[in-house]
Parts: sequence; structure tokens; C-alpha cells
Amino acid sequence: MAQTVLWYLIAYDIRDPKRWRRAYRILRGYGRTLQYSIFRCKLSGAEVERLRWELESVLEAEDSLMFIGLCSGCVSRISSRNRDGVWEEEHKNFKLA
Repeated sequence: MAQTVLWYLIAYDIRDPKRWRRAYRILRGYGRTLQYSIFRCKLSGAEVERLRWELESVLEAEDSLMFIGLCSGCVSRISSRNRDGVWEEEHKNFKLA
């Protein structure tokens, strides 16, 4: 049975530069960076849990982490003003405003 794969925005606020770099390297293996502390990833449920587990081994109580799941409707309403084609390359069937 195929697993459902969804888009996620992952944002973090990590106070220590060493922990920030470690988290950045982990996330880079799962998706693309949109800004310094915001990644976009297309993940299955198992991949989300594995990523959370990996990040928990790096983060401390003072750090913040947010996963934002995006449905197809949400993805179709995203407008990106920083770089052309950021959201279009994997899903060309989505129409972005």
C-alpha cells in the first residue's frame, strides 16, 4: 500500500549556532531551503516521524520547531515572491498565484 506524501513547511528557531548547523544539515537531506530557517519538504508519514526523531536528538528545550502540513488546496494558493519556480519543479500540475 502506498503511503500518502504531503508537502510540509518546516520552520525552526535554534539559539545555538552549532545546533542550528546540525539541524540545517539534517533538514537539507529531506527538502529544500526557502529561507535560513524555513524548509519545504515532501514527506510521507514515516518520513515525518523519522525527521522529528532526528531533530529531537539535536534540539534543546529553548529551541522551537514547527511542522506545517499543506494540503493540495493550500499548495495551490501559495505565492512565492523570492525566486521563480521554487514551488513548481516537483508538481507542475499545481497552479500558483
